[in-house]
Amino acid sequence: MANGVHDSDSVADGIIFCKEKKFFKRSFKMVKKVLFILFFVTLCFIACSQNKSSDMVRIKGGTFTMGSPANEPEREDDEIQHKVKVSSFFMGKYLVTQKEYEEEMGINFSRFKGDNLPVENVSWYDAIEYCNARSQREGLTPAYTIDKRSTDPNNRSSWDNIKWVITWNQKANGYRLPTEAEWEYACRARTTTPFSTGNNITTDYANYNGNYPYNNTKGEYRGKTTPVGSFAANPWGLYDMHGNLWEWCWDWYGDYYVVGMQTNPIGVISSDGRVIRSGSWDSGGDGLRSAGRCGIHPSERNSRGGFRVVRNAQ
Repeated sequence: MANGVHDSDSVADGIIFCKEKKFFKRSFKMVKKVLFILFFVTLCFIACSQNKSSDMVRIKGGTFTMGSPANEPEREDDEIQHKVKVSSFFMGKYLVTQKEYEEEMGINFSRFKGDNLPVENVSWYDAIEYCNARSQREGLTPAYTIDKRSTDPNNRSSWDNIKWVITWNQKANGYRLPTEAEWEYACRARTTTPFSTGNNITTDYANYNGNYPYNNTKGEYRGKTTPVGSFAANPWGLYDMHGNLWEWCWDWYGDYYVVGMQTNPIGVISSDGRVIRSGSWDSGGDGLRSAGRCGIHPSERNSRGGFRVVRNAQ
């Protein structure tokens, strides 16, 4: 304004400047909000990652005697003792839950329903597919190559209607099933008794058919699975290593090779069944022994069987 006369261009410029100033203030506030949201999401992601990590226990490798001594009650002929050395690995604290399985695979075959109950009614092939799917989602290298168009000549089962060829990349960092040796090593947790709890086990410690105890009086028979983590962990922080569900292992079931020290054994070349360990909610106490082992057809599903995952320690 000069001599009391308004300069219209200057007024217009002032109006535009004010509008721009308000715009930049709003924009700055919006950027701050976006940055805050990104920061919050990042923290959540880190927290989730830490929670996932905390569900895996690092098992330090070592040497142990696999199998059971000849004088162990209820011992089977397929439990001949032999020395085994295993490398370090990570193992799931818990059996894979129904929530975890359904989120990954979009389906839940379980008989006893519940998010925090272990998934059951899963075949060995189901477990293999879960491991690969979870590995891919988390950006890890899948441990398995699955060829569904070929027939596995090592599967000698006359019952199986699925005989996919599964190849294991032992150097991959993805999720996988434990070998039988890894499983027993982790279950024993340096113990040499029938159970990690000593010479007997009660239904206060594990979920099994208490009508058929081992070295102790009868206990409770729940007749179903229990939520993961319901009982005390073993000395290495692993839950349900005795009872609740039989657990799939990688190995074909067969007699042990007992000549000399074995390092990271992976079982026999072929068989009609894959190894299962741990015993279940329906097993007698003898089935829960650290050395106890069975083999069933890889494509079989039943409410007594589930699995837990491991990863290489790299």
